[in-house]
Amino acid sequence: MKKQKDQSQQHIDRKVWYKLDLSAIVYPTLQRKDFSSVYRLSVLLKEPVKPDILQQAVDMTLPRFPTYKTAIRKGLFWRYLETNHRPGPFVQKDIRNFCMPMPFKAGNRYLLRVYYHGCRISLEAHHSLGDGTGCMHVLNTITAVYLRLLGHEISDGYYVKDIHEAPHPEELEDAYMRYANAKVSPKRPGEKTYRVRGTKEPFYTFNVIDGILSVKDVSAAAAKYQVSITEYLNAVLLYALLKKQEHEWHIRLKPVRIAMPVNLRRFFPSKTLRNFITMIYPGIDPRLGDYTFEEIVTQVHHYMRYYINNKFLKGDITTNANTQRHPLIRIVPLFLKDFVVRQFYTKVQDKNSSAGLTNMGMLKVPENMEPHIERFDIYMGQPFSSRTNCAIISFKDTMTINFASNIVESDVERYFFQKLVQDGVHVKIESNRNL
Repeated sequence: MKKQKDQSQQHIDRKVWYKLDLSAIVYPTLQRKDFSSVYRLSVLLKEPVKPDILQQAVDMTLPRFPTYKTAIRKGLFWRYLETNHRPGPFVQKDIRNFCMPMPFKAGNRYLLRVYYHGCRISLEAHHSLGDGTGCMHVLNTITAVYLRLLGHEISDGYYVKDIHEAPHPEELEDAYMRYANAKVSPKRPGEKTYRVRGTKEPFYTFNVIDGILSVKDVSAAAAKYQVSITEYLNAVLLYALLKKQEHEWHIRLKPVRIAMPVNLRRFFPSKTLRNFITMIYPGIDPRLGDYTFEEIVTQVHHYMRYYINNKFLKGDITTNANTQRHPLIRIVPLFLKDFVVRQFYTKVQDKNSSAGLTNMGMLKVPENMEPHIERFDIYMGQPFSSRTNCAIISFKDTMTINFASNIVESDVERYFFQKLVQDGVHVKIESNRNL
């Protein structure tokens, strides 16, 4: 009788499905044999990881996050996420070239991968599931459960969820649709920007350069220019991209622009663990003349203060939502939607920026969890085109700046870290390549 009841419950659970959120709709469309929208979050512990205990922690934790324990399915008009009852995801030894493409039918259809190496636990996720903030709850909860299984007392709180409680309904929502109600839909930047020229690496090659810094050092450098850390680091990346363009052969200079995701939870209350970000594009146009670094910092500062507020951000997400709400678009077959979105992204959206930069800011964990953690890392994953992406995260006084690219040259990264050193920031470099 109990077996029949369990089978009946499993049959009911199989029917649970989740519509892809407003951002997630795009990511499966861009899927190629050599590209998936995959990113990685890592935690470096102070003791070597025990893979058998880690597997137990994953198995215990994942049911708490139902939108992450899913497989992606294709309907006639839209894709959706369906509850996945297959075994997995299984803990694996880490690989040198990570963030590899994630075929939807591989790995028992899970859109998550868990790796370990030495003291490091890494979680890779397809962007269809959620953004870095949502996935960080999954990683930290797995880590907390793992430490508890080792006998440590770890509290819930911050990014650690109680695995015995039911998820709050807001955790599962598409928060975009709740707040996409502005009365105007602003236009996006459409001008083509400078693209980094480089030698494309062979398939399945992923180049990573990590900079480990002191938060106090970076904060002091930003304070010299009277800007925030994020504004300062955006300016440094723009500076590096300008230097790269100037040293290349060119007929004319092009605008340099960064694609930077903004965490909308800061402006619109939501507990969602799915995607809830939008993009802004700080930039410099060298056709207007030569820029000093101070001028770059000033322009980035004013751009961000002007655009990062709930009014502009609400208008931005309304622009996206109106496309999905259009009655004609809703009845267009999925294969046609895929074709149009892919063409638009390749020919317009991807050319709107020269590089990507995301800063998750200062990460907090329960106080009794802190002594077990050395640092965190975040990687934006394989770029869609030949470029470099930059991801930043801080824990206590340790900031990690992680560059990821699919080209041989590392000039942008070199200019970036050289500028930090010139501003008095001490940098330790780690990489999976021979520099």
